[in-house]
Amino acid sequence: MLELAPAQAKAQGPPPLGLYMHVPFCANTCDYCAFYQTQPTAEAVRGFLAGAAREAALVEWNRPVDTVFWGGGTPGMLAPRALAELGEIVRRQGGGDPREWSVELAPASVTPQRLAVLKDLGVTRISLGVQSFQPALLEALGRQHTRPQVLQAYARVRAAGFASVNLDLIFAIPGQTLAAWQADLAAALELQSDHLSTYCLTFEEDTALFVKLAQGRVRPDAEAEAAFYTAAWERLEAAGYAQYEISNFARAGHACLHNMNTWRMAEWVGLGPSAASQYAGWRSSNVADLDRWRAELAAGRRARTDPVELTPRVLAEDSLIFGLRMNEGVALPALRARFPEAPWEKVEALAGRLTHEGLAVSEGGALRLTLRGRLLADAVGGQVMEAFESV
Repeated sequence: MLELAPAQAKAQGPPPLGLYMHVPFCANTCDYCAFYQTQPTAEAVRGFLAGAAREAALVEWNRPVDTVFWGGGTPGMLAPRALAELGEIVRRQGGGDPREWSVELAPASVTPQRLAVLKDLGVTRISLGVQSFQPALLEALGRQHTRPQVLQAYARVRAAGFASVNLDLIFAIPGQTLAAWQADLAAALELQSDHLSTYCLTFEEDTALFVKLAQGRVRPDAEAEAAFYTAAWERLEAAGYAQYEISNFARAGHACLHNMNTWRMAEWVGLGPSAASQYAGWRSSNVADLDRWRAELAAGRRARTDPVELTPRVLAEDSLIFGLRMNEGVALPALRARFPEAPWEKVEALAGRLTHEGLAVSEGGALRLTLRGRLLADAVGGQVMEAFESV
């Protein structure tokens, strides 16, 4: 379950520690993407690598790193030599080989040379940002790769021998039909990847897609989104993939450990511009600007913004919100023992309402969302926030 009782946690040693590295480079900005990114000039890459080493040295590491995740941007924009340099920074600070090391790659950036470097570093998991196999839908998202590039990239990753491979897919794309979504699912299943992440398209501010929404050129369709989601659930379950979180499905032994630890409110250190951290009692994000991030590090300090103290109430609230997104649910008695300061009367009342409305089930102290509840997970998260805000 989500939380261990204190005695169990002690018996199993210190909690896991993650390391997230934000590599902020992209050749172009996809229409839906709100993540911080910049162009990979030679000077920018040199500055990023120097900054990553400097920031890692400023962290007071209190235990070895269990999981590593490189995201972006796309790490694949780095040349093989730069990937090797970045990897050595991680290995130097990580205190040993992590249990899991994930790297996100855009299909067009996958080359045998890059994969060889990542394999030598000890990377165990590659996540390919496929999004769709269909040219019209890729164009609607502003993606630059093609279906042949996806297939070639996947073949190269498999040939390199990584322990686990994930494919990212997006649904509810403007113009996408249910039949088109089923075709994307079929194409992904044909490749027999170990893990699939299926994300509902969101309209983030400061993106080209959001501008289209504001202009009335596209619009979300909640009914269609539910149909897309249900289709994925049924198709992937029948193919042997277990759903373990709202958007994530895996074959046995291939769930993403780094993300699971994050959803369970473990600690992680974020390095790189815009990277978030949850560590040593605080949650914060680095400034989303490569030059400002470098300037702060040159002055001997990390470029952290928007610090939030991780009080027991904050951790309890987030443990519920993210824990309910996981199929295993939340072990309420253990959570209550860890965070007795939380408004448990209101939490118990909410659990009762969710169960009564058929959005959740309660078994052995664990509260889990039903299929209908998972379709409404964002609304359930909002109710959790209301329970904590009203005290």
